[in-house]
This record gives sequence, C-alpha cells and structure tokens, in this order.
Amino acid sequence: MLGSIMGYLSKDLGIDLGTANTLIHAKGQGVVVNEPSVVAINNRNGQILAVGHEAKAMLGKTPPNVTVSRPLQRGIIADFEVTEKMLRYFFEKLHRETTAFIPRPRIVIGVPLDVTEVERKAVGDAALSAGAREVHLVEEPMASAIGAGMAISDPVGNMIIDIGGGTTEIAVISLNGVVTAKSITIAGDEMNRNIIQYAREVFNLLLGERVAEEIKIEVGSASDLEERIETSMRGRDLLSGLPREITVNDEQIRESMARSVRAIVEHVKSILEITPPELVADIYRRGIILTGGSAMLRGVDRAISQGTGLPVRLTDDPMMSVVRGTGVLLEDPKLLHNVELPLQEVMR
Repeated sequence: MLGSIMGYLSKDLGIDLGTANTLIHAKGQGVVVNEPSVVAINNRNGQILAVGHEAKAMLGKTPPNVTVSRPLQRGIIADFEVTEKMLRYFFEKLHRETTAFIPRPRIVIGVPLDVTEVERKAVGDAALSAGAREVHLVEEPMASAIGAGMAISDPVGNMIIDIGGGTTEIAVISLNGVVTAKSITIAGDEMNRNIIQYAREVFNLLLGERVAEEIKIEVGSASDLEERIETSMRGRDLLSGLPREITVNDEQIRESMARSVRAIVEHVKSILEITPPELVADIYRRGIILTGGSAMLRGVDRAISQGTGLPVRLTDDPMMSVVRGTGVLLEDPKLLHNVELPLQEVMR
C-alpha cells in the first residue's frame, strides 16, 4: 500500500482536504502546503502531469489527452485514486524539502459534517495509501473553531460558519461537541456557477470556471459597497462564437450571487431555531464566528448579521482556520481524543 519513498516523512501532519484547496500543517513548522486541490492527468498512461497551482493554471486549456481533475466534490472524495495521488505528491514534496526524518506520519484530517461512514473511510484510506501510518478524523467546523481560538471545551454556545469551496458548514459547539449543525453545498463553487449562469443569461457570454472565480474575487460582494468597483469579463460570445469582453461591476455580480447568499443566511437561521435557548443566549452575547476561504467575500459577514440580528466576526486569516485547528490537535492528544470521529480501527 505504501511505496518506499513515503517511508521517511519527518513530521506529523494536519490536513484541510478541501474541495478548492488542500492545506497541510507540519507539527513544529506551521502551514507548509497551500495548493489548489487540482490534478492534471495524461489520459494515455495515467501519469500525473501537474498538481496544485500548476494544474489549476491548465483548467480549460488542455488538449484532449489531458484531463484536469478536481478529485474532491462538495467536500468529499469523488475520485479516490486521484486524491491518493495528490496527497502522495504533497507528501513527497514535503519529504524533499525536509531534512530530518522519522517513520510515516500521524495525520489529523478535517472532514465535512454529515459524511457517511463509507466517505470517512475513503478519506482515511486515501491518506494511508499515500503514506500515513495513522489517521484521525475531525469534523471541519470543530477544527475550524479550534483554529479560530474558540472556547470549545467550555459550557457555552459557540456558533461557527465555515464557508469553503464545496460546502458551508454551520455548527453550534459546546463542551467539545457539536450540538446542532448543518452542511450545505452552497459555497464558493456554487457562487462561481451563479456568475457563469448570469453571464450566459444576461450577456450571452460563456465563461470558464477559472474566469468566474477571478471575477468573484475581484468585484464580488454579498452586501452593498461604499464605492463601485468594476472588472473585465472575458469569454466566448454564444451568438457569434467569437471572443468578447465586457465590463461588469460589483452590483451586477452581487445580484448574480444573491440567491446563494440568501440561502446561506436562511440555513443559519434554521440552525438557530433548533438550538437550545441557553446556547442561543450565549451566541447572542458572543456572536457568530465566520471562517473559510469563501468567507472572505466582501460583506458576507454583514449580510449574515443583517439576516440574523446577531454580531458576526470574520476570524483572522479565515482560510487557515481548519488547518490551524488540526495543528492544535496534533499538539494536544487529549483534546484530539475528545473531538475525533469514530472508525479509528480502520485508520491504522
């Protein structure tokens, strides 16, 4: 199951295996990998041509014999073999860049809420196949809350919303456990699809996924901005078939994503409605913490606050919250024991 190359990794690792990005924390070093969860494959021989940033740059630009794959969809493994190869690539990269070696690493991985036992096992097996000796799984909102510095062990209500690429995880945490929670597939990728659909319906313009994401980052917002911002939108005209460029502004892109933002707010409200009143009182006093890469969308904290009537705070460096949390768990075996998911018998 394990090649000899993988037998000498130097550090125990915490991993945020995300739909959009994979981040790895090495014990004692901090975050050592931050790459897109994208792999380019030669269809003729199955060879991995590129991984991460290099592979993402190939999206929409490959010849027929090359496939650019995102092996994780909606936070779970859609292609086991490609996920294993991607993890192996990152592990080998760490092996090359590290000078001190011990046997295969112990790994803590964040997984979405509501994953099935089969899906949990797939994550663990992929990590084992890629070189881990031992795998511990923890729910992403829990890891994110730990990474954000929330007092998860205290008898108080902590509400966290982690907006990633494939999923948005909404959870209320108290005493090291998830009290109420929901995982939805409305997140950054869905917002990209909103922009693609808007461009097609309003401008008869066909956009690529990568272009849509760039537009979201450049001018996207969830609530009104103080000043208008604009950017160029380039794609293929669906009527003429020729390249075309138009200018769009934040208001137009906000309109395109409004349905997704409203849906996230409604799901947050639905979790609050089923949360015990004592914990709701804590949340009212302490506020909601917002994490995840897509939480960096301008004004999403304000939109959630307006929709719920609660204070919402974007944590520092929100994209790093889950991987930071896995790093904390590597250093605290007792806390890891308290929060990890079951099925450890199949993870060794």
